[in-house]
Amino acid sequence: MITNEDLRITALGERLFPSRLGFSAVDSDTMPEYVTDDHRMRFQVEVNLRAGEVTDASFEVAGPRDHTYFDPGRSKVAIVTCGGLSPGLNNVIRSVVLDLYFKYQVAEIVGIRNGFKGLNPAHGYRPILLKPENVDGIEKYGGSILGSSRGNEDPKTMVDTLENLGISILLCVGGDGTLRGAHAIWEEIRRRGLKIAVVGVPKTIDNDINFVYKTFGFDTAVGKAREVLDCAHAEALGAPNGIGLVKVMGRDSGFIAAYATLASLEVNFCLIPEVPFDLYGDGAFLPLLEERLKRREHAVIVVAEGAGQDLIRSDTERRDASGNILHEDVGIFLKNKVSQYFEERRFHINLKYIDPSYIIRSVPADATDAIFCDNLSRHAAHAGVAGKTDLVIGYWHGVYVHVPLPLAVRTRKRVRLDGSLWRQVLEVTGQPVSMKAAS
Repeated sequence: MITNEDLRITALGERLFPSRLGFSAVDSDTMPEYVTDDHRMRFQVEVNLRAGEVTDASFEVAGPRDHTYFDPGRSKVAIVTCGGLSPGLNNVIRSVVLDLYFKYQVAEIVGIRNGFKGLNPAHGYRPILLKPENVDGIEKYGGSILGSSRGNEDPKTMVDTLENLGISILLCVGGDGTLRGAHAIWEEIRRRGLKIAVVGVPKTIDNDINFVYKTFGFDTAVGKAREVLDCAHAEALGAPNGIGLVKVMGRDSGFIAAYATLASLEVNFCLIPEVPFDLYGDGAFLPLLEERLKRREHAVIVVAEGAGQDLIRSDTERRDASGNILHEDVGIFLKNKVSQYFEERRFHINLKYIDPSYIIRSVPADATDAIFCDNLSRHAAHAGVAGKTDLVIGYWHGVYVHVPLPLAVRTRKRVRLDGSLWRQVLEVTGQPVSMKAAS
């Protein structure tokens, strides 16, 4: 059970400098107000009284404080973007720069190039100065103007670089691996007794970071995935026994596949990593697909990249630079298995396979994500200037909160099979609760 100790936020020290934002510290005076550390968001809102597990734990609410730990006019802030691309990275960079430059009037803002590699001088990537004119209009483009990369670097080397650059606040934009790296950086900072704040901004289109209702870029990715599914549906309808098979991202969590299914309403089978399935036998996927084609003469399938990995035999386990297991290509695997299954039965099909994975993460953010990016960015800036550290900005029950990094990376968020999301997917697709073969 989560306790208040789990949710405790680390602070570098007492906040002595009056904020430059000009908000009100008086409750209910009709002016925009500062947030205090006493503003809390309950961890548990919905409770199951029969389960008997109720906690009074609460998150610290994010937002500007009336006093800051750092003197902004003498502070230097660095921002780094890590991991795979996600719609909205440039929005985050721009919002951070504008807030810190115009509102807090910080002395200097720098961008660390190409992820954590930019904090290791051996790679030769020098930081770039970020001013409003450098970030004007960048939100209209996908990707990150700073570049990104995967892989770990030695925390000691990275903290050496932060010291040499005179950095007061490091803002780390990334997913699970990035946040683990940010925590390792903080551990080294704490070991040395330095006064450098480390704040995370959650980013991954897989939406698998805990205590964040959604990560930025997710809505945009789902919207693009929906367009592809609608095209797959058109292709399936356009030929006798047409099948549209679409693979989307989702290494360990099937959120993109699930939400795109709900957005499209044209999917008949949604395959995600959380739900194992069989290919052959009564009640398994391929016989169910055959039944669908005999009944309706077309079908649309969406599969998350991490689904069905137990069905694909591999002699060696491969990992990427961040240590994540590299999955076998389930899209190609299913394409071949579906083709083989119906060929053996002399059942003619028209199969169209579409893999838009890198397209849906490389586009500019839509309006919803642009707003979300701006909110996350400003709250990260507020937290850093206030001397809050070892945290990531979360979004919990509609409120922006401070989430300790160790808690955020303890486990990955996955689709709950007993929750409303998966129930909705089953209702929309009409697929059975289980596609395991009857024993």
